[in-house]
Amino acid sequence: MLIRPPEHVDLNTSLGPMRTHLFRPSIDRPVPAVVLYSEIYQMTGPIARTAAMLAGLGYLVAVPEVYHEFESAGTSLNYDAEGTERGNTLKTTKQLASYDEDARVAIDFLCQDSQSNGRVGAIGICLGGHLAYRAALDSRILATACLYPTDIHQHSLGAGMNDDSLARMGEIQGELMFIWGRQDPHIPVEGRQQIHQSLITSNRNFTWHEFNGQHAFMRDEGHRYDPAIANIVYAMIEELFSRVLR
Repeated sequence: MLIRPPEHVDLNTSLGPMRTHLFRPSIDRPVPAVVLYSEIYQMTGPIARTAAMLAGLGYLVAVPEVYHEFESAGTSLNYDAEGTERGNTLKTTKQLASYDEDARVAIDFLCQDSQSNGRVGAIGICLGGHLAYRAALDSRILATACLYPTDIHQHSLGAGMNDDSLARMGEIQGELMFIWGRQDPHIPVEGRQQIHQSLITSNRNFTWHEFNGQHAFMRDEGHRYDPAIANIVYAMIEELFSRVLR
């Protein structure tokens, strides 16, 4: 379906406004809502295209700027050495509690928005995969797609690099889907095995999918992009969200 022109809203947090980009389907009835968490680069072209694709499938999509307390509203980091260094520095400068507050604020907004049917999911890529996972600690998140989420196996998200994400897995009530690249050096096989075993031990509702892909194989810019795999993964995401959120 067609989508409306992108817009944004500045949501209040204890550390200032959080610029949140909105992509809405052009339809006059309530639809499911999705929080889309970006990579460390915030709102880039590939993230905007992913958000527009989801909106075109009939979802209200919100993309919060994860580093809003450090960068001016509307800032996106470049896919280069400088942008990567800045994004990785902020990832472990931001407080874990701030990540969690941001998630609550975004979910609150989506539950209350007039276009939302009140059923909310989450999806995230790289850093965003971890943030989507943590958003799923909120019982209002009914389905979550984590695309090669970093740092879960290392407990290294946020200031102090000592997060409790893996330990809290048993709190997640919604359905989880994990997508991995076997050639991704950021989440080696040992790390994936640790997460997989925790999912089994905690008896979560999940699916697990590994592809022969490098880190960022879903990003439609750069030499690691694999469009054939990306098309498969997007179909899987739509199946999950359609089945659970509609």
